[in-house]
Amino acid sequence: MSNKMWGGRFGEGPDKIMEEINASIGFDQRLFAQDIGGSKAHCAMLAKAGIITQADAAEITQGLEKILGEIESGKFTFSRALEDIHMNVESRLADLIGPTAGRLHTGRSRNDQVALDFKLYVRDVLDHFDEQLAAFQAALLARAEEHAATIMPGFTHLQSAQPVTFGHHCLAYVEMAGRDRSRFSDARKRLNECPLGAAALAGTSFPIDREMTAKALGFDGPTRNSLDSVSDRDFVLEALAAAAITATHLSRLAEEIVIWSTPHFNFVRLTDSFSTGSSIMPQKRNPDAAELVRAKTGRVVGALTTLLIVMKGLPLAYSKDMQEDKEAAFDALDALSLSIAAMTGMVSSLSVNEAAMRAAASRGFSTATDLADWLVQKLNMPFRQAHHVTGTLVAMAEKKGVDLDALSLEDMQSVEAGITKDIFTVLGVDNSVRSRTSFGGTAPDNVLASVSWWKARLGKNT
Repeated sequence: MSNKMWGGRFGEGPDKIMEEINASIGFDQRLFAQDIGGSKAHCAMLAKAGIITQADAAEITQGLEKILGEIESGKFTFSRALEDIHMNVESRLADLIGPTAGRLHTGRSRNDQVALDFKLYVRDVLDHFDEQLAAFQAALLARAEEHAATIMPGFTHLQSAQPVTFGHHCLAYVEMAGRDRSRFSDARKRLNECPLGAAALAGTSFPIDREMTAKALGFDGPTRNSLDSVSDRDFVLEALAAAAITATHLSRLAEEIVIWSTPHFNFVRLTDSFSTGSSIMPQKRNPDAAELVRAKTGRVVGALTTLLIVMKGLPLAYSKDMQEDKEAAFDALDALSLSIAAMTGMVSSLSVNEAAMRAAASRGFSTATDLADWLVQKLNMPFRQAHHVTGTLVAMAEKKGVDLDALSLEDMQSVEAGITKDIFTVLGVDNSVRSRTSFGGTAPDNVLASVSWWKARLGKNT
């Protein structure tokens, strides 16, 4: 019996192993809406160009709409023997309307069809990510405004560095998410060219109107080279690259939440909604949601690596290797969407232990730089000399078991005679934070101004 997909060239059907390795319907069935939408646009164009009759177009469109309803309602039966979503839809269309269904594939190939479907899908996902990241930013902004003056230690090398505010810390992730949205937006602009009509690789001799289908499907226009149209997966690579960076940002915040929620830090407490317990240790509150966000980053980065390796050795134009572009990408994009949602929920609901944050910021000589800056500004001391003087005072305070602001004026003058009681106006975490008024600094007024700027920007972009 000949293969009904491949026609008279093949006299027998595929081996079971060949069917197993060749079929993609197990994962590409999620492209059903994009596939049917693309087919309807193609059908309308064929009719307007006089390539098929209006009567045939109406019958095909009605059949496609019925199939869409069947899939959405869960009544459609997908067949592995039909390989992919395209042939499953086409086969069902033939069941519904007979030989007229065969006219739909005029002037196109599965090569440009799958490129179209995947572009439409990725475009929808990028729009979804933009909405999700805007909500994530809004959650962070709410916490930043609430905690514009909440003092916490700022870290370098995970060692106490200088005091900052929790609001300022939250705003750092708002900035990251803003860049993430920008990357997704750039990727969307570049992908928004329609490959439909490139056919297998060389275009078609039928008088199709590619501008019409591009417009109908919301593209800026058709792709300009048929070879590139069917072999291009840059749009997936760009989406995955942006997704990998976004996931990395989320993972960094997840790692901080894991650290902050330990009893040793006790900076934040996750709600029960985003925590789990232990099967043996009743006291445990595990930040599993944050840990899973951290772990899922590996899946996103892995999908990018997978597709880069798939594509790196492919000559033009289409090769079956490119069927491997979807499964990992679907998994990665799903994982990122779930991660953004989880992080938004955690940020919105976690409680902040202001007292623990403040106490930690007051330890570790975090105002040492303020002391050095005072020596430069008030005593006209070169910074390197001021750094040395301050280091000596830190060593003295450490030996006495006190912080810098607990040293007496006499102690300080024993190291540098020019120090006056005015030094105590810059020591202490409150003074330190308030003094950081440079643009982008952690001063509470700066934080509130940045919150206002971002709220206005979100209002325009959402």
